[in-house]
Amino acid sequence: MTILTDLTVTEIRDGVAGGTFKAVEVAEAFNGAVAAAQGALNAFIVTTPEAALASAAKVDADRAAGKALGKLAGVPIGMKDLFATKGIQTTAASKILEGFVPPYESSVSQRLWDAGAGMLGKLNLDQFAMGSSNETSAFGNVISPWRRAGD
Repeated sequence: MTILTDLTVTEIRDGVAGGTFKAVEVAEAFNGAVAAAQGALNAFIVTTPEAALASAAKVDADRAAGKALGKLAGVPIGMKDLFATKGIQTTAASKILEGFVPPYESSVSQRLWDAGAGMLGKLNLDQFAMGSSNETSAFGNVISPWRRAGD
């Protein structure tokens, strides 16, 4: 049995395109993993499981209709909260922007959605991306799943 959350981007894309599994199955698996790890890792500021499922359903419908799929069709991603996402809170991990919901989409995210990717949510980061350790977010530190006790 394939564990969908262990697959690479290429394996997900090819598996969805080839009909090995459905994009909705992939989105459900990743949504479950995000929910299960959220309390322990604090990786996401906002989760968007419904957006991931809607995008996946569109990919599955397009495949069933014989339409050409994008290069990232069925691939769920976490979008860094630095990039504006239309209709979804974007804070750059700062309380100054808490509650800001952009009426527009960033070029970066729009290209991902146009390629068929689906958003799992907005990823935590250092405030305004000013750092590299993820320890200055106004929404709490991100905890590495590989961190050893005492590090």
